[in-house]
Amino acid sequence: MTLYSFLLHLHSGLRYIVLLLVLVAIIRAWADWLGHKAYSEGNRKLNLFAMISVHTQLLVGLVLYFVSPFVRFGSDTMKDATTRYWTVEHLTGMIIAIVLITIGHARSKRGATADAKHKSIAIFYTSALLIIAAVIILSKRGLIGMS
Repeated sequence: MTLYSFLLHLHSGLRYIVLLLVLVAIIRAWADWLGHKAYSEGNRKLNLFAMISVHTQLLVGLVLYFVSPFVRFGSDTMKDATTRYWTVEHLTGMIIAIVLITIGHARSKRGATADAKHKSIAIFYTSALLIIAAVIILSKRGLIGMS
């Protein structure tokens, strides 16, 4: 197994953990925000684990980025849709999503009320998930295929 193959499988497998944690955090945040529930230690840990999972995925993805045969820098990078996607679009979209999750988590920590904490997670994590879904759809590989 090559380094590229190992990283690709790791990155592809981790996405399910990332998506599950982010989705559960979103569902709980929306339910607790709309239900005006207290912000618990369980909420804090779930949101933190979701953020840590996306940061871990980013680190694996960055290493993969530099060993991937699909990432190429040259005069034709932007002309070829596949090369452009893997070199520019995937990385850019995912970094934007990770920044939104990080901002949402930071804002939830500073929120003065439970509703403010839940609202930050609900809005920022949902926005990030929409971007993640759009980037995955753009790959034309979907959630099941290797990306």
